[in-house]
Amino acid sequence: MTTTPDATAPSAEEIATAVRSQSLRAVDIVAEALDRIERTDPTLSAFIEVWADEALRRAAEVDARVGAGEWLPLAGVPIGVKGRRGLRTAGPLLAAGCVPVGATSVPGPGTVWQTWGLGRHGRTVNPWRHDRTPGGSSAGSAAAVAAGLVPLATGYDGAGSVRIPAAWCGVVGLKVSNGLWPSTDRSGLRAPGVLARCVGDAAAYWRVMSGDGTRPPGTAAHGTHGTHGTGASAQSAQSAGWYDAPSAVWSPDLGFDSPDPDVVAVAHAAAVRLAETGVIRAAHPRIPFRLDDPASAWLALRAAPGAEPTPDVQRIRAANDDRLAAFFADAQLLMTPTAPTPPHGHDGPGERYSTALTWAFNLSGHPAISIPAGLGPDGCPVGLQLVAAHGEESLLLRVAGVAERNIGPCTRG
Repeated sequence: MTTTPDATAPSAEEIATAVRSQSLRAVDIVAEALDRIERTDPTLSAFIEVWADEALRRAAEVDARVGAGEWLPLAGVPIGVKGRRGLRTAGPLLAAGCVPVGATSVPGPGTVWQTWGLGRHGRTVNPWRHDRTPGGSSAGSAAAVAAGLVPLATGYDGAGSVRIPAAWCGVVGLKVSNGLWPSTDRSGLRAPGVLARCVGDAAAYWRVMSGDGTRPPGTAAHGTHGTHGTGASAQSAQSAGWYDAPSAVWSPDLGFDSPDPDVVAVAHAAAVRLAETGVIRAAHPRIPFRLDDPASAWLALRAAPGAEPTPDVQRIRAANDDRLAAFFADAQLLMTPTAPTPPHGHDGPGERYSTALTWAFNLSGHPAISIPAGLGPDGCPVGLQLVAAHGEESLLLRVAGVAERNIGPCTRG
């Protein structure tokens, strides 16, 4: 069983443009989103709570602000927020005109981490195959975006919690650099992120959150977070002649994992297409790129947040930091499969860590994005992970925007 989104559903940027021009009202956009949730969520179970009355009130406020001449970059965009506490970090999005419609599902109290998501109606299912998990822990956010209930949903990523569900649900998932914004996570492993159906919407999120999209285009002062060429504008970058393809290195396993061959084949085919079409310049180092397996270090830091790192943690972290610093001195992007396996069933993954290819970059703090690479033999999406140097979110989004045109979205045959 599958849940098919409306292929004609507008993007966040399209919604905001229409609301700002007053050709559509935010209250009508939000009412339609609430109706989609009411019809679909009993099967999908992507939401813990739905805030219908509050959402309509906020939407009316957005319409009033637009009518008063205020410029809102994300005017009237319905969003899901991860978990019941998600609104605490959504302030810039609310100021930009987003309308939260509900709290998306996360692993529930007393459930083991393999269950991924527990919503109002039970376990959260993958829209592509209801017998599979959407991934986690941003389970509901990924499922809601993939099913077309909302164009954007927030997440946070402590080990791959944005990127893995993005990969398994066939959407875009951005994890920003660790430490960029204040966090209550004493381990330092968790970073904010967003899930979106297209790169342009993820770029719109980044512009707002980084403070670079709070004024009309042409009036903001672009600093270190400038996003020239991200999102929709990047899709025409190659033909316009100004796109500068970055150097990129492919690694199927980061030197320590054993990902499923079918997953590697789909992700690698996407990477090859990006090289063949000039989105990236494939680089081939003399020595294959390798990291130390971060599992023991990540687990130790998570188990004792704020404690003095053990010698083993310090050794793994220092070795990987040194290798990544040397890598990004020579290349601009690292490409891997996002997850080493396809989405598993609701009974859990067994002994496999779906985080094997993502959590190294929570330890190191590098920004990373997962974009759809294609479909595996089981009919489920596979993600391609792009990792960049610290603070290079704009590079990730620019490349991902051009890549999206060349690879295309995940679609059923």
